Amino acid sequence: METSTPNHPSFLERYGYAIKAIIIIIMTLVLLIPTTMIQEMIYERKGRQQEVTEEVSNRWSREQVLTGPVLAIPYRSEYSASTSYLYLLPEQLKVNGELLPEQLKRSIFSVAVYDAKLQLSGSFSMAALTKSGVPPSDLKWDQAAILIGISDLRGIDNQVQMQWNGKSYPFSPGVVSEDLFKSGIQSPVSINPADTNALAGTFSVQLGLKGSGRISFSPVGKTTMVNLSSSWTDPSFDEAFPPKKRRVDAKGFSAFWEIQDLNRNYPQCWSGNKYNIHSADFGIKLFMPAGGYQQSTRAIKYAILVIGLTFIIFYFIELSQRRSIHPLQYALIGLALCIFYSLLLSISEQLNFMTAYIISSVLTIGLISLYAASAYKSSRIAAGIGGTLALLYGFIYVIISAEDQSLLMGSLGLFLILAAIMYFSRNIKWDRLSNAKTEN
Repeated sequence: METSTPNHPSFLERYGYAIKAIIIIIMTLVLLIPTTMIQEMIYERKGRQQEVTEEVSNRWSREQVLTGPVLAIPYRSEYSASTSYLYLLPEQLKVNGELLPEQLKRSIFSVAVYDAKLQLSGSFSMAALTKSGVPPSDLKWDQAAILIGISDLRGIDNQVQMQWNGKSYPFSPGVVSEDLFKSGIQSPVSINPADTNALAGTFSVQLGLKGSGRISFSPVGKTTMVNLSSSWTDPSFDEAFPPKKRRVDAKGFSAFWEIQDLNRNYPQCWSGNKYNIHSADFGIKLFMPAGGYQQSTRAIKYAILVIGLTFIIFYFIELSQRRSIHPLQYALIGLALCIFYSLLLSISEQLNFMTAYIISSVLTIGLISLYAASAYKSSRIAAGIGGTLALLYGFIYVIISAEDQSLLMGSLGLFLILAAIMYFSRNIKWDRLSNAKTEN
């Protein structure tokens, strides 16, 4: 009489699905290595863009900071043998101008530059001199000079002259002292202190100034008014001193600032380098999108979510359909998900980010769907996987585009995804998986 030996399932047969789940988790974590490498590539490309911007700016002209005009009066006190300077700021300062923008291309990168046509006008007043603490007899009025600070003198594109009290004063490069700024132009003016109207007249300066990216102004007037216009459609205004009036539309922008001396931390008159004249600078930046680098960086931060959820989809199909795929096939699918970010980075350098995201998503979803159709021998399952991935990539795009609301939308989205996973896995008989596998 023959005795039947009970068929005891092996360890792998009993815990095969659990072991595979552990392998999938480890594989998900390992795939973070290539995504980290792609993230480093994003930083490298962004750094290259900054290098190109710096190189083009060096050739055209850098960001410009305009300060002045300022009246510098030399004096020598009886207690010091060296010459010091007393600086008098304008009572009124008006700046009217237009920025003529241009985009200079280098390789695949573009740099925003401008040619500013500015008119500076205003007046001085002797009233502030009484608070300077310098005796009037020590002032050398015949050696006074008008100074205008310009951060990059290569950007000047005209012979600058000042019209003041019916006279013309040509400027020459350099400054009499570096107390206020290190770079600028100057014009000597001989003033008769006995003439009470010597400073009362209105001055006017025509200035052509080239620069790149940004232009800033120092509010040196007791009342400073700046009025700028341009055809550039993406301006970025300083938060410290936002424009009093602004208009931004498809034709460009116009902005008007009005700043009082009470808004800054230095007086109308002082000697030496007691104050930082640039502490209250304000201006405008010709904003240019960073080639999708910032959005690509935000997208790749969700890589573990995309990879993990995709693997969960395939794993649940295995459990529900009893159609197993090899761990190597999981690895190939994971690599396809990683290559999505490389595609996104490279295409966004040539096209806008939204178009690049759509193209990269379609290519990745199409590849995985076709592979799933071949692996599962089912076009219905492949279509379901493709539709789910399309929803997932759409959800990620909404998050990275939302900016201020991205945290809220991401948290709610993750909650709903977790709820969906719990719902679809509620009927899986986890304790019977090993028995079912043994029977099969």
